[in-house]
Amino acid sequence: MSLLRFLLALLGKGNPKTITDEEAIHKYLETQRSFYFDLIYERYAPKIFGKSLSLMNDEALAQDCTQEIMMKILLNLSKFNFQSKFSTWVYSITYNFCIDKIRKRKKNPSIAVDDFSYFDREDNEIADRHLKEVKLERLKIILEVIPISDKAILLMKYMDGLSIKEISDIISKSESAVKMKLKRAKEKFVVVHNKRFEALEV
Repeated sequence: MSLLRFLLALLGKGNPKTITDEEAIHKYLETQRSFYFDLIYERYAPKIFGKSLSLMNDEALAQDCTQEIMMKILLNLSKFNFQSKFSTWVYSITYNFCIDKIRKRKKNPSIAVDDFSYFDREDNEIADRHLKEVKLERLKIILEVIPISDKAILLMKYMDGLSIKEISDIISKSESAVKMKLKRAKEKFVVVHNKRFEALEV
């Protein structure tokens, strides 16, 4: 039994899985008992590491980011207003922290993509189909070439399965702005794919 589980059992809290995020937050803010934040840490540190790794592509850097993000969450926990899901708030902090870190390190330069004439259809079915059919090794290459903000929104939509509303909450943009940003990101993805790989398929 972990120390966290032992302490919760000692306090009559039973299985920590039955304690909601909101309850753990309230209890931590009321009592400042570290095991309530440890519960949040156990739940979210692996998720934050996974998100950081998918954006940073560097395990050591993702580990460092995870620790810094968890510290940021701890220091700002009192600012969480419970108006959105706690997981969305955590994702927002993770997203913004990683984007800022990558931009400062200049590890993901933008590309020049100026021909979108192929994508006039409003529903953008071609881009959707293209993303689903791209081979994994090519997918990784393309995601490292397109701008980090485009990479992030594509990962949120197609890897994490987030809704437009959830993405809107995370990046603090209107739903219509998210739809347009997602559309442009898919367009860039297909253009880069064609420029990089179409010669190999001739």
